[in-house]
Amino acid sequence: MAKSTTSRTAAKPATPEAQEEAVVKPRRTEPILFEIAWEVCNQVGGIYTVIRSKVPSMVDRWHGRYCLIGPYNQATASVEFEEAPLTGAIGQAVKQLRDLGVGAHYGRWLVTGRPNVVLLDYLSIFNRLHEIKFYLWKNHHITLPADDELMNNVVAFGELVRMFLWAVSAKEAPRRTIVAHFHEWMAGTAIPDLRRESWPGAIVFTTHATILGRYLAMNSPVFYDHLPFFDANKEAHHYNVQGQHGIEKAAAHGSHVFSTVSDVTALECQYLLGRKPDVLLPNGLNISRFERLHEMQNLHRIYKEKVHEFTMGHFFPSYPFDLDRTLYFFTSGRYEYRNKGLDLTIEALARLNYRLRHSPNRPTVVAFIITKRPFKSINVNALHSRAMLDEFQEIGNQIKEEVGARLFRGATEGHIPDLNSLVDEYWLLRLRRTIHAWKRGLPPAIVTHDLVDDQKDEVLNQLRSCRLWNQKDDPVKVIYHPDFVSSINPLWGMEYDHFVRGCHLGVFPSYYEPWGYTPLESIASGVPAVTSDLAGFGAYLMQLLPEHDERGMYCVHRRYSSFDQSANELTDLMYRFCQLSQRERIALRNSVESFAEHFDWHNLGKRYHEAHELAQDRAG
Repeated sequence: MAKSTTSRTAAKPATPEAQEEAVVKPRRTEPILFEIAWEVCNQVGGIYTVIRSKVPSMVDRWHGRYCLIGPYNQATASVEFEEAPLTGAIGQAVKQLRDLGVGAHYGRWLVTGRPNVVLLDYLSIFNRLHEIKFYLWKNHHITLPADDELMNNVVAFGELVRMFLWAVSAKEAPRRTIVAHFHEWMAGTAIPDLRRESWPGAIVFTTHATILGRYLAMNSPVFYDHLPFFDANKEAHHYNVQGQHGIEKAAAHGSHVFSTVSDVTALECQYLLGRKPDVLLPNGLNISRFERLHEMQNLHRIYKEKVHEFTMGHFFPSYPFDLDRTLYFFTSGRYEYRNKGLDLTIEALARLNYRLRHSPNRPTVVAFIITKRPFKSINVNALHSRAMLDEFQEIGNQIKEEVGARLFRGATEGHIPDLNSLVDEYWLLRLRRTIHAWKRGLPPAIVTHDLVDDQKDEVLNQLRSCRLWNQKDDPVKVIYHPDFVSSINPLWGMEYDHFVRGCHLGVFPSYYEPWGYTPLESIASGVPAVTSDLAGFGAYLMQLLPEHDERGMYCVHRRYSSFDQSANELTDLMYRFCQLSQRERIALRNSVESFAEHFDWHNLGKRYHEAHELAQDRAG
C-alpha cells in the first residue's frame, strides 16, 4: 500500500522480505470474496434489493470469507450498520486506511446473514478529487465533468476501494486468492487502475443496465432494431453521459469476467460497450421472506380487506359498487413512462374498460399505478375521506358494543328488546351527520396527490386522453398514486408487500427492463403477474417455463410487435383474467407462489459461484 494518500503508484511488495515471501509460495488457503456496490447499506434503487436479498446464500457458501464494500452514509449506517473490532486482514486494512486519514468503517450489515461490511467515506478524500480525475483521463481517457455531484462521489469512492483492495492484498495475496466483484459503473471506477497496476486478484464486473441503453430506449421507438447501428460514443455525447459510459466501458473491458443479468441486456452490452458478457447472472430473491404457503389465501383475504378500505374511502363518497366482485390490478416501480410500459398499461386499461362495458356479469377492476413523482401534498378530499372512514369505524364499534351488551341483557331477562332502543340517540345522530358529510357529487379523482406539475405529467395526461375518469359506469377505475405505499402513509397504513398480497394481478409490460424485480416479487407473494419479452425476467421465464401463461405468469410480446399489437395482447390477457372464477384465481395464486422457488438465491446464486471460479481461473 502506498505510504501517502496522494500517491498513485501501485502498492506492490517491494521489500527484500516481501520478495522472498513471493518466491517461497506457501500452501494457499480458501479464497476471500469482496462484493462492491454503491448500494451496500445505501438504498437508492434496485441494486440494493439484489445485494441485500443475496446475502444469506453468499454467507452460506463463503461464511466469514465474504465481505461487502459500500459508501459510508451516516444516515443509513446509523440504522443498518454495527461497528466491529478491527481484527483480521479486513480490520487491519481498514486501520491502515484510517492511519492515512481516510474515513473507513468495519462491522456488520444488520440484515439477514449479518455479513462483514466495510464502509468507505468518500468525502474524506475530496481534497484529491482533481488528481483522481486527472489520472482517469491520463491513463484511461475517461473525461469527467467538474460539477456533477454523483460523479464526484463515485470517483472518490472508487479510489478508496482501490486503496483498500491493495491494503488487503498486501497481507492476503501470498496465501489466498482474492475475488472482487463490482456492481454497476458507480462501483467500477477502481477496475481500470487495478488492472493497470497488476493487482493480484480476480475481478468480476456486473452491469445491471447500461447507462446509454436506458437513455436510448427511452427516446428511440426502434431501439432494439437499431441497436447494432448506434455509434455509442456519439450517442453518449448526445445524452451528456460520456463520463458514465466511459467508466462502464472501461470496467467491462478491465474485468476478468464481465457479466450482466439477462440475454436482453447482453445484446445491449455487446453493441454499446463492445464486449459480450462471459456469463449471465439472473437476479433472484430470498424466497423464504415471502413463503407463507399454509396461510397464503388467508393473508390475501386479510390484506384485500385493507385495500377494500382504501377503495371505499376513495370511491364510495361518490358512488358505491360491489367489492365482492372487484378485482385489484396494479403496476409499480420507477417513473419511466415508456421504459416501464406505463403507456402500454394505460392504453390496455382503456381498451379493457370499453370491452367490459359490453360484457354481461362484468366485474369492477380497480387499477393502481404506483410510482414516485414530485407532489405538493396529498389531495384534501383523499385525506378527508380517510378521516371519515375512521369516524365510521369508531361509530360502528360503539354501536356494536351497545347493541351487543343490551341485547345480551334483554335475552337473559327473557325477552327480545326493541332494536330501536338498543342504540343511544347520540350515536344515531352522529352516524346520520357523518353519512351526510361523507357524500359528494363529484366523481372520484384519478390521482391521490396534488402534483407539482400535473399539466406535464405523462401518466396523468394519458389517463385524461383515454377518458379514464372514474365515471360511475366505468367498469375500470384507476388510482394514480405518486408516492410509496407504506405503513406511515396516511392513505394506506400498510406495507407495500402487504398491498401486493391484497391484489389480484400485477401488470409490468416493460419496453426496457434489464431484469425486473416487481413481477418476481409479485409471484413470490402469490399474485399472478404480467411481464414482457423485453424484460430480462420475462425472457428468462419464457426459456425456463414454456407453459408460463397457464401458471399465472404472463408475458406480453413487445420485441417484434407494434404498440397496437402489444396493447391488444395485454387487453386480451386482462379480459381473460376478469372471466376467471374465484376458484381458478386461487389455483393460479398457488401455482405462481410454488414456482417462485426457482428464483430463490440458493438456486440462482450458483451462477455467481461459477463466475467467481471462472475469474480465479483467468486471473491465474
